[in-house]
Amino acid sequence: MSEDKTLPKDIDSDYSLPGRYEESNFEHQQPILPQDTTPKSKSKSLAIGVIAFAIVSAGFLSYYFMNQNEIDSQIVQNTLNMSPEQILANQYNVGKYGSDHAHAAMLVVLDGEQLNFGLPQFQLSSKYIHFEDHNPYLIHKHATGVPLEMLFVSIGLNVTQDCIFVEYDFSKDINEFCAEGKKTVQVYVNGKKFPSDISQYEIQHNDRILITLDEKSISKHLKYLDSFEIFDVPKKPLVNSEKDIFI
Repeated sequence: MSEDKTLPKDIDSDYSLPGRYEESNFEHQQPILPQDTTPKSKSKSLAIGVIAFAIVSAGFLSYYFMNQNEIDSQIVQNTLNMSPEQILANQYNVGKYGSDHAHAAMLVVLDGEQLNFGLPQFQLSSKYIHFEDHNPYLIHKHATGVPLEMLFVSIGLNVTQDCIFVEYDFSKDINEFCAEGKKTVQVYVNGKKFPSDISQYEIQHNDRILITLDEKSISKHLKYLDSFEIFDVPKKPLVNSEKDIFI
C-alpha cells in the first residue's frame, strides 16, 4: 500500500527558504491597486467657467450699485422724453414713416349719429395714422405695423366689449356710451363681424370698419359705410420725413 501524503502545514514551513516569509505575509499578498491618474479636464473647465461668470457678474453688479442713481435717472428721463405715440410705436415695432401707405373708411355710430372725425380735434393727431383734410371717415396709415390703438389713443377714443369712450376737445370729461343689458359693442370689418379687439387690428387698403351699439341697424350702417369713397394711394413713394406729414 502507498503511504498517505500529507501536505505540510504552515507552522511546519521553513521560513528561512527564499520567498517563504513573503508568501506567509498577509499584507504582502494583497494586490496593489493602480492609482487613478486620469486628468479631470472637464471638471476643471467647468469650475473655471463658474468662477469667471461669478467675477463678471460681481463686476456688473458693483458698477450698477455704484451708479444706480445715475442709471435710474437716465432711464426715467429717456421715458419722459418719449411721447405716448413713440412709446406705442416702440411697443408695436412700427416701421419708419413712409414704409407703408393705406386708406380705410371707419364709421362709428353713437346714439344713432355718426361720430364726425372731420372735427379739428380728430385731425392729423398722429404721424403714423390719422384723419386729414377734414374728412370725417377716411383713415390714412403711413407705416407698417401700426395698430388702430395708435389712432384711438391719439384722438381720445377707447372701444371695449361693452362701451365706447370718447374724449372731445382733449378735455378731462369723457363721454361714455355703453350697451344695455346683455348687448355688446358691434364691430364689423369688410361686412363681417370682428370677434377680436379692434384696437389691435392693422388696417389694409380699402378696409371698411363699422363700430356701433345699434344692433338693429347693422345692415343700414354697413350699406352707408359702403357708400364712402376710399381714395387710391399715390403711386409715387412718399417723402420719408420724421417731422412732416405728407398726404
